[in-house]
Amino acid sequence: MKKLLILLSCLLMLVTANICSAQVTLGVERLGEPQVQRMLAHKRVGLFTNQSGVDRRLTSSVELVRAQADLQAIFVPEHGLFGAVAAGDEVKGHEYAGIPVFSLYGDTRRPTQEMLSKIDAMLVDIQDVGIRHYTYFSSLAYIMEECAKYQKEVIILDRPNPLGGVMEGPVLKPEYATFIGLYPLPLRHGLTIGEFARYINKTQQLNCWLQVVPLKGWRRSMLWQDTGLPWTLTSPLIPTAETAVLYGVTGVLGDSNLSVGVGTAKPFFFVGAPFADAQQVKAALDALALPNVAFRAASFTPRYGDYTGELVQGVEIYLLDAHKVNLAELQYKIYLAMDKLYPGKLKAQERGYGAEGYKTDIALGESSLRECADEAKTFARWRTECAAFAKEVQPYLLYK
Repeated sequence: MKKLLILLSCLLMLVTANICSAQVTLGVERLGEPQVQRMLAHKRVGLFTNQSGVDRRLTSSVELVRAQADLQAIFVPEHGLFGAVAAGDEVKGHEYAGIPVFSLYGDTRRPTQEMLSKIDAMLVDIQDVGIRHYTYFSSLAYIMEECAKYQKEVIILDRPNPLGGVMEGPVLKPEYATFIGLYPLPLRHGLTIGEFARYINKTQQLNCWLQVVPLKGWRRSMLWQDTGLPWTLTSPLIPTAETAVLYGVTGVLGDSNLSVGVGTAKPFFFVGAPFADAQQVKAALDALALPNVAFRAASFTPRYGDYTGELVQGVEIYLLDAHKVNLAELQYKIYLAMDKLYPGKLKAQERGYGAEGYKTDIALGESSLRECADEAKTFARWRTECAAFAKEVQPYLLYK
């Protein structure tokens, strides 16, 4: 009887595991369905993608699309087709398996008329990370604008938002709009790439001929870890799904003179500086008594980037239950705590390249962090902004 119970228990675990691993179906995994085949029939197809465009078996969407459609061109964003180009570096065009690969992060960030002359429809299969200042949404927006201009269809093969459907932080203010944030979205925007496309197509009057192949089984309460899907690095510094969550905590801090662990094996998991003391930083953050968050006193030496070869002290951040942490507010609290601990030491980096302003303002979408504005008032305003955005975007959402 005991052996039988153990066997039944093992079988139940296997069945549960299979259910969990199959609960979300990606848009790209629906290419063979009749309604999607009708979308693609008799069309020359372009594909906007990179290494993150894979199915659950890690087969590239390039190969999946080639098997189901007439793939004539590939379009790639920042970091290139294979995610091997460093942030901000130019991506050059090339060829892959005999197919031309056009860069949208080089001499031009928009597909040209000549590029688009090769296709009738643009498929999109690329994984976003759920934070506004990630550039893939902006590349998609430019694609939609140009496809509308030259009467090309856009078909989004939808993917999960790895941070779920939660909306947090400030909504981008118009004076801070740049390529890393074109439209007034919250910092943690809570949208899938398909929902974003639907939203901007209408509200920004892009008038793009747009269709979305939705996910199956995805819910807004899901983080990536809940989907049962494997994670493929979306860019060189986002190698894991957990990193994407921590990017929501420290991504803006990295545009100050704080180090967030870039140049270590765990980018975005840390916050520190050469002028800091690890035990002091840990004590100050522990004193905040933040629920579902823990800090480890940490010292590290970046191998590249800011403070290369210098000893940096601070903390490593642990999210004990990421579902229950307001990432944007945690980021703000950490910055204020560091500023209080080391008055006058924190500095915002200037944008450079002849542009006025500060990187932190551009990434956050406003100046409150750099100015260390009152926490309570700032958070109350952010929540009001997010509530208004959630109401505005409701007609364009595809999932509950």
